[in-house]
Amino acid sequence: MRTAICPGSFDPVTNGHMDIIRRSAALFDRVLVAVMENYHKPTRLFSAEERMEMLRRCAAGLPNVEVLSSGGLLADLAYEKGADAVVKGLRAVSDFEIEFQQALINRQLNPKLETVFLTAGSESMFLSSSVVKQVAQFGGDIRRFVPEEILDEVVARIAETT
Repeated sequence: MRTAICPGSFDPVTNGHMDIIRRSAALFDRVLVAVMENYHKPTRLFSAEERMEMLRRCAAGLPNVEVLSSGGLLADLAYEKGADAVVKGLRAVSDFEIEFQQALINRQLNPKLETVFLTAGSESMFLSSSVVKQVAQFGGDIRRFVPEEILDEVVARIAETT
């Protein structure tokens, strides 16, 4: 059985994230969506538990997708879970440089781990969690950017923080 990990902070999950997760689920037998604690981003809109719950709701129709969290190294998580690959979405050339560096580091730490890059769909190439939060903070409509299952929750949380 081929297992992939789709890591991210998912704060909040976007339609772009879900596109990569759906496409990964079609390519692999098992997909682990890993909510990673990124210490370079200490301020979060949602806790890890909340992000995991939102991802579970959004991925409810994907039976081969599991959601988990990790605060450690991705290469170690992949080893522990028996993952063959890491799947990362690329929106632009600027994403490639950092993702390529991370792929090389992960490969050094776990030589059996491959990294697979999926290009973002044209409808989500510009999309990031940061952009979603910024648009919502200024009262913009984000319904095209986040899954319907979590739209109200995201809008309400952002309203609380502004």
